[in-house]
Amino acid sequence: MVELAGIGPGPFAAMLLADLGADVVRVDRPDGQGLGVEPAADLTNRNKRSVLVDLKSPQGPAAVLDLVERADILIEGYRPGVAERLGVGPAECLARNPRLVYGRMTGWGQEGPLAASAGHDIGYIAVTGALGLAGPADGDPAAPANLLGDYAGGSLYLVTGVLAALHHAREHGAGQVVDAAIVDGTAHLSTMLHGLLAAGAWQDRRAANLLDGGAPFYGVYPTADGSHMAVGALEQRFYDTFAALLGLSADQAALRDDPARWPELRAAVAARFLTRTREEWTAVFAGTDACVAPVLSLAEAPRHPHLAARGTFTEAHGTVQPAPAPRFSATPTALRRPPALPGAHTAEVARDWDTPALTRAEGPADRKA
Repeated sequence: MVELAGIGPGPFAAMLLADLGADVVRVDRPDGQGLGVEPAADLTNRNKRSVLVDLKSPQGPAAVLDLVERADILIEGYRPGVAERLGVGPAECLARNPRLVYGRMTGWGQEGPLAASAGHDIGYIAVTGALGLAGPADGDPAAPANLLGDYAGGSLYLVTGVLAALHHAREHGAGQVVDAAIVDGTAHLSTMLHGLLAAGAWQDRRAANLLDGGAPFYGVYPTADGSHMAVGALEQRFYDTFAALLGLSADQAALRDDPARWPELRAAVAARFLTRTREEWTAVFAGTDACVAPVLSLAEAPRHPHLAARGTFTEAHGTVQPAPAPRFSATPTALRRPPALPGAHTAEVARDWDTPALTRAEGPADRKA
């Protein structure tokens, strides 16, 4: 697989495929400008190899097309038209390799009024209605980092698309272009909510529904030490366990049945959580069906007993990081390589892929392959 270097969802999609065992060759720029992250710390480039190619040099496009001829998949995250101007667009690549799956990762998509506009995750999830779902009713929408748009609505949909297209190519002998737009993927994630909205079962405002913090038994509460606990006691049997362990009175617990009195129930739940620390409440609810969990930071998460027991996080190449997912019974995944440094494998890939032109396409940058 060939990855034309970019930032965010494209590299993460390539990492997902690399984690699954794909031989991913990342085509890095000689100047390395605009990629944002120190290469040695960019975990989205783990399990990959990197070559340097100056796509603006006379030899650059031909070197990439040599790789394309031997590849199953290519992904790029340029604005629409950039790959074409560089000479590595779908027409050139599919002419060289008709079975190629050409994956395109953008925020706005290849077509539409905003297709050529700049953007970032927060804008994509804003226009799809996803950003407006998060946050308090009396406050501003809460930005959920860039996990929802870039990685869920973008990377995961690109990977799904290219794998489906690869299956088609192997069965029918013809490649195709996969247009993975973050706005499309993020909108698709909200399919169930649109069904509820159309049926009158979802209010089109924040914190007014069962799953967006509107219900006092599905939300986040502060604890005595300034930390938080997450509550998801939706079903009655789970709620009964939750109410009993939290210490609600029978009258307080019964407020669940009257949405008009949910503010009273919320106040009672909040008051109880403030009587103990997060650690104490975690011990109270551990191993029960109350559907309550501590809200952990990124640094704390690897130490959670369940995640530690499963090996959800692992230390590899000196860095604690999420292990590859999902898990396979017959073909287990592994962290084979640390993040690829730009150009570190140019000579190696040129040999393994039988593409000697790679070593002549690096451009003016210092060659350390």
